Amino acid sequence: MSVFQSQMGRLSRVRFAWPMILMVLALSGIGLATIFSATAPLGQAGRTLVVKQMTWCGFGLVLMSVFLFFDYHGLERWAPWLYVAAVVLLIAAWGVGKVTAGSRRWLEIGFMRLQPSEFAKLAIVFMLARWLQAGPSGSGSALKELLVPAGLVVLPMVLVAIQPDLGTAGVIGLVAASMVVFGGVGRRAIAGGGAAIALALTLVFVARDWLLMEYQKKRLATYFNPDFDPLGAGYHIIQSQIAIGSGGAFGKGFLQGSQTQLMFLPVKHTDFIFSVLAEEWGFLGCLTVLALFTLLFMTGLAVARKARDPFGSLAAFGCTAMLFWHVTINVGMVTGLVPVVGVPLSFLSYGGSSILTSFMAVAVMVNVSMRRFS
Repeated sequence: MSVFQSQMGRLSRVRFAWPMILMVLALSGIGLATIFSATAPLGQAGRTLVVKQMTWCGFGLVLMSVFLFFDYHGLERWAPWLYVAAVVLLIAAWGVGKVTAGSRRWLEIGFMRLQPSEFAKLAIVFMLARWLQAGPSGSGSALKELLVPAGLVVLPMVLVAIQPDLGTAGVIGLVAASMVVFGGVGRRAIAGGGAAIALALTLVFVARDWLLMEYQKKRLATYFNPDFDPLGAGYHIIQSQIAIGSGGAFGKGFLQGSQTQLMFLPVKHTDFIFSVLAEEWGFLGCLTVLALFTLLFMTGLAVARKARDPFGSLAAFGCTAMLFWHVTINVGMVTGLVPVVGVPLSFLSYGGSSILTSFMAVAVMVNVSMRRFS
């Protein structure tokens, strides 16, 4: 035990990514404070949500700490099994999952409610990292190089999309595409894949009356014109933009946001948590949070660049990409730059599955950083 403790102490002093951990703790703390403000009008029910989020954050820290004791190369060996488990859980969620707000995304496991699609993102990252570090030839001139990663991604994407959860399905696709580009697949293959994606999106848009549910079609319409249904599908984005705009440069102050405290802003502790932050802390508060995220992403990219082996590099990059796309889509969503798709803001939005997945993504990045010389 003393030898083990000595080894971990040496790693923590020399190679442990303390700045990354501090950034995550800062973001989680900001998230807890913002959730407290967002749920304050709910009284005791709101305080219960804050306690639950604190519990999930604590569990995430413990899970991350335990994972750091193990070599990340075990993920390469376990990637196929993790992928199969993720697909099975997605099928279970679609078949017997709990229905909430018209979507069947959650599984009830004892006293917990888990969202398999969140954990599926990590499983896909590990599986793609395993294949990309050994699969593509490197010259990559043929479109067939994309067939295997496309096959790995399409099945879970479809299972997530039919829940329905187009936002998470989109994140999975963007993370996979980012990893394929980072993994060195040839330019012609990437161009062909991009053309295929553009064609698929065009077909979805043209055939939206048959492929999309009614609320999804309304969200798409309100993206182009928020006043299309101001009291219905457009209500969320209109109230969000009012909250963000009213925050000004320095915000109205903690617990002083009118849109938040008077309950005009919907789902404010989950999807629209950034709007609460903007209203209470203004442009300066938003800039601070986005700066922390940017530093986290830059650190993750540095870890991927300095990793000792291709699998570690790809896994660290995939986890960084996952967090990046969550932040990019969520901030774009609440500001009206992208359609409202229900993607949470990593470390800030309320949700156990989301916070655990975010902590595990950072744990992978820290693990790769710790062992880049060993």
